[in-house]
Amino acid sequence: MTDTKNPIQVSERIFHTIECLAQNGAMGLQELSTALDLNKSTVHRILNSLICMDYVRQDPETAKYSLSFKICGLSNQILSQNSMIDIARPFIKELSANSGETVHLVQLDGINATYIDKVEASQNSVRMISMVGKSIPLYCSGVGKAILADMPDAKIESIWKQSFIQQLTEHTVTRFVDFMNLIEETRRSGYALDNEENEIGVRCIAVSLKGYNGKSTYAISISAPKDRMSDARILLLREMILKTKHQIESNVY
Repeated sequence: MTDTKNPIQVSERIFHTIECLAQNGAMGLQELSTALDLNKSTVHRILNSLICMDYVRQDPETAKYSLSFKICGLSNQILSQNSMIDIARPFIKELSANSGETVHLVQLDGINATYIDKVEASQNSVRMISMVGKSIPLYCSGVGKAILADMPDAKIESIWKQSFIQQLTEHTVTRFVDFMNLIEETRRSGYALDNEENEIGVRCIAVSLKGYNGKSTYAISISAPKDRMSDARILLLREMILKTKHQIESNVY
């Protein structure tokens, strides 16, 4: 059969199965077969292989398949090798405590930014849709604009052209010329804003962080409901986040 002769195709199908289960949770064989557009016998072989390797388990009562915590173990091992998390952690905890809001740490990942750490607000908390390991496009996020602002214009345009630009909210900027105006404003002010461009009701202020290579491959943000993020308060938070940026980068070098 084709999937036993082409190792690349087999790998692709295995990872698509893992991604499908990660996105949807527990699924039955027929559900997976339909979602993956593969026949049930092929999906069954893939699932059996993943079960043998402890990446998937099957509920004996519902017969549905779901990912095991072994996947979480892999992600934790990857994150544990990122020294920026260890360096930044005490400072973003302090920033969250002082601001009373949720603070994120992200890393550049191609045309996206990936959340690698998060400190939830300790009080007045509104839970954000963000989670460690989740990616967010650069073009519609404060952290993304903060990172992009440190890049040459040609590089920004290249990333823009590779991105799937879509109107996520009524505030999402979808014209490149308008986006570059925001980048210029970020460069002038030293921080970036997300004005409900990715999630309605949430505003963010963000700054880039330089890694060991001297390039801005990280960023931190303060996120809060828009009723707690007036322009006047953003000016107060600006001082906090710029101070945190200086503290973190001083410990990197």
